[in-house]
Amino acid sequence: MTPQASTTGGVAPKIWFITGASRGFGRVWTEAALQRGDKVAATARQLASIADLTEKYGTNVLPLELDVTKSGQARAAIAQAHAHFGRLDIVLNNAGYSLIGTIEEASLDELRALYETNVFGTVAVLQAALPLLRAQGHGHVLGVSSTLGHVAPPVIGYYASSKWAFEAIHESLAAEVAQFGIKVTIVEPGAYATEFGSPESLRFAAGLEAYADFKNNFFAGLRGLSRGNPAATPAALFAVVDAEQPPLRLFLGSHNLPQVRAAYAERLATWEAWAAVSTAAQGDA
Repeated sequence: MTPQASTTGGVAPKIWFITGASRGFGRVWTEAALQRGDKVAATARQLASIADLTEKYGTNVLPLELDVTKSGQARAAIAQAHAHFGRLDIVLNNAGYSLIGTIEEASLDELRALYETNVFGTVAVLQAALPLLRAQGHGHVLGVSSTLGHVAPPVIGYYASSKWAFEAIHESLAAEVAQFGIKVTIVEPGAYATEFGSPESLRFAAGLEAYADFKNNFFAGLRGLSRGNPAATPAALFAVVDAEQPPLRLFLGSHNLPQVRAAYAERLATWEAWAAVSTAAQGDA
């Protein structure tokens, strides 16, 4: 199935499925899509947090309760959204949170919980949606990663690791599903003034005194960080979903490219400097 032509000769409104629609980018993009005339299955862990969307946008929005760590709930929400709207054009995985703590401080249980949402929850939604997108013969998967999917600062290393895993999963997915007409884009925001720094989006590991000064200095540096305006991002997202050949990766923000360019330049320089050692380790054929 392909998007149906509208009576005005254009393309019909796109149908979105968005996780984490209650706040942050999820909320901004949900409302922006609805305001441009698209239709959205908006999901959140607490249905009350998105109930007002119906008052504003009527039947163009379908609010659904979804905790992405519950795979059965993910399958049910995807199925309900598809049945309600007749198709899904865009599946946007946005739900996630950050774990604050050094590698030594965070517990294994805290790390498992982080991955349950940021990685396994994303996969649960993907695996629920892909059979329907394959049957349609089209669809666009958008996965919200971060600049931290390329660099791993201290203190938020475990969060960054979840985004490195997220990036690998989506890069592999893109190669696997292109044959079915399904596109994949990894959206990589930099620092933005969203609710991502709120208690609902952060978990703090119990601190060790040995790292107290280090973390204080780290947080002091973050306080001076220039943050982007979330309201400026929908146009970039729409440019991607409306493109015939969307990119696999898209930075959001002006600081991402310089930061990642510097990180990869340093890695390449290190690999080049150690190339003789690496090549010798190949051995004889």
